Amino acid sequence: MVRDFPTVPFERYADDAVVHCVTERQARQVLAALSDRMAEVGLRLHPAKTRIVYCQDGLRRGSYEHTSFTFLGFRFQQRQMRDRNGRIRWSFRPAVSRDALKRLGEEVRSWRLHRRVNLTVEELAQRINPIVAGWMQYYGRFYRSALYPLLMRINAYLVRWLRNKYRRFRAMRKAIAAFQRAAKRRPGMFAQWRWVSSPSLAW
Repeated sequence: MVRDFPTVPFERYADDAVVHCVTERQARQVLAALSDRMAEVGLRLHPAKTRIVYCQDGLRRGSYEHTSFTFLGFRFQQRQMRDRNGRIRWSFRPAVSRDALKRLGEEVRSWRLHRRVNLTVEELAQRINPIVAGWMQYYGRFYRSALYPLLMRINAYLVRWLRNKYRRFRAMRKAIAAFQRAAKRRPGMFAQWRWVSSPSLAW
């Protein structure tokens, strides 16, 4: 890439790469050169993962077969955002991908938080905070609201934990009220409370 296309920027991680081209013609030239180079060493580009993507936004309004892609757990596509003046506009931006959210959700479910009634709330926080904070730092760097459903799901498990651990909170209404009081009183106890302090009851 550096030798044959010195003006074309790209990012690479392991076997994945994103190449930034200005025109479709340039993109096809780069793709052909990469295919030829791979063939020379007995390899080939992954047919399902290799594609030319048109990065739609407020200025690029054309249509194309592919208008989004996934890279390093992020889905890049056209999204609404607010500019510095508070106006809503379209931009080509990343957010946590569906596959990444599914994987994170499966990990949260594997924790079985609602059954950890042998632990104190402080011990629960110590167990999950480093993991959740890491997710927030990585995936929340861009379009962090895409993470909110996952964080609310963690909160919902904590509500279930309250109901299982304390008889006086068996009623859902009382458990939610107790949860909200705790989140307001100690907003730093759980990492996700910095962004989302309410539970999702639809999951």
